Amino acid sequence: AAHVTLVGAMSGPLGGDHLTVEAAVRPGAALHVGSAAATIALPGQQESRARYDVRLTVDDGAELRWLPEQLISVCDSDLRVTTRIDLAAGARLVFREEQALGRTGEPPGRLASRLTVHRAGRPLLDQELSCGPGAPGGWDGPAVLAGHRAVGQLLLVRPEFEEAKPQPELLGEWAALTPLAGAAVLVTAVAPDALLVRKALDEALLRLDREAV
Repeated sequence: AAHVTLVGAMSGPLGGDHLTVEAAVRPGAALHVGSAAATIALPGQQESRARYDVRLTVDDGAELRWLPEQLISVCDSDLRVTTRIDLAAGARLVFREEQALGRTGEPPGRLASRLTVHRAGRPLLDQELSCGPGAPGGWDGPAVLAGHRAVGQLLLVRPEFEEAKPQPELLGEWAALTPLAGAAVLVTAVAPDALLVRKALDEALLRLDREAV
């Protein structure tokens, strides 16, 4: 397996930036991607929104483990993150994303994040979360974040989930596991801070990996 660390994310994106990250995993290969530090969405000299696009492709018989550090939405920043993942029918995926809404003691900036996943050409997951000033009303209410300041999710796609996969379950105080209508399960965590989100997702991944052995 190849291991790659993203090192350029810690100082941006700034307002007006447009960053794109692309990765393709070919048949029989395994790619593990992490990052050296958190990605920090910062206000820039331009008032326009920053964009961060991620495009991932995983072929048959290939595996991608995408486990970067969290994204921190700093006060007065404005960022839209768009992630598109295309999986072959025999592809394997571990995908984690985490967002912290503001640094300690500050309100968040505007953050919109959309994740779209297709498997064998068919939609598997399509969801969007918008938070911070100017976001649709209710984002901080009891039906969404309930006043918490960190959110994360862990998506696992495995061909063997076509035959059997974990059942819906609460995972401690901050997370829940949901099987999707396909060969995938989604773990979602919402907590007061990023450390609690990371702990919940790490425990879920460790458990799911053990069950796969």
